[in-house]
Amino acid sequence: MKNHLLLAALLCSACNVSVTDANESQPAGNAAQPGNDVAAQAAAKKAAYDFEVVREQNPQQPNRILMAQVALDRWGFSPGVLDGKDGMSYKAALRGFQQAHDLPVTGEFDQKTANMLLEGEARPTTYLVKIPADFARGPFFTIPKGLTEQASLPALTYRNLMEKLAERFHTTPEALVALNSPTTKVGAGATIRVPAIDNQPVAQIEGDERGWGVTLASLGVAKEQPQADHIVVDKSEGLLKVYNAQNRMIAQFPVTTGSQHDPLPIGEWTIKGVSRNPDFHYNPDLFWDASSKDEKAVLKPGPNGPVGVVWIDLSKDHYGIHGTPEPQTIGRTESHGCIRLTNWDAARLAQMVKSGVKAKFQA
Repeated sequence: MKNHLLLAALLCSACNVSVTDANESQPAGNAAQPGNDVAAQAAAKKAAYDFEVVREQNPQQPNRILMAQVALDRWGFSPGVLDGKDGMSYKAALRGFQQAHDLPVTGEFDQKTANMLLEGEARPTTYLVKIPADFARGPFFTIPKGLTEQASLPALTYRNLMEKLAERFHTTPEALVALNSPTTKVGAGATIRVPAIDNQPVAQIEGDERGWGVTLASLGVAKEQPQADHIVVDKSEGLLKVYNAQNRMIAQFPVTTGSQHDPLPIGEWTIKGVSRNPDFHYNPDLFWDASSKDEKAVLKPGPNGPVGVVWIDLSKDHYGIHGTPEPQTIGRTESHGCIRLTNWDAARLAQMVKSGVKAKFQA
């Protein structure tokens, strides 16, 4: 396969939308083609997401912040993008983990926090991995800026292999280049250093007509997750917190919440359903910044769609919780009123919630 280098990012956010099939019992993928061998398909899917870790004789000295970020991600207290940089989302993830585990809430990677977060294990912070040929195959598309133009694409896939790798390992193309070198090239069989996010099998899910099991594997997200009793979105903190039935916080994710034009709807709502790999029904009448030339359109699923890989529907009309095509913007740019997460965090949250879960939005 032709090698791919880092391409420029495209900023695109959208909410106040209508998304079909918001039903957690029908995970939204690619149905098996008639006549194809099911076992062969399953083997191919597994091979596409089975990254071989290359053994290192002299492992890199880990970046201490990246070490903490990777561990926080594994525990479900997301620092957002894994980039080895100090920042608000990283500090918030540390505070959330400390609060949930009855540690002094310092927002620092102190010794007590490290002891619990790392569980005494000398786990790698990064892996050297070989890129599977099937993972590198694509397809990849140039994504136009306008939503009407995006509707002409057969899928809103990744733009290039570097972007696809970045989402698989919960980071950005820029961070991958920093972990490797500015001349880094990627392709089938190439070796690249990535944050140590483990492989996940392609989950077998009943009624999975939209390939959600593949999506989870492609994002390094496990099918099995702790179950939410209720969630809280805090606007001032820019966080979504997940609680169990004992009111103990079990996960936390950085989010983007609304704007001056479309503020976060403060109040108590209910999750109506979860639409995985959804189509996106674009209605320009619901967007204050839509072009007068725009028309209603249906956009095909994909991680670069306006709502990313999942839409969690709320009892507030046209509002939901969803992924994003631009993970580096979470907590840094405005949205059209909805709650945006990175695709990998949104996928994880989707495995934690179901219809009837309460969602409290507070200022």
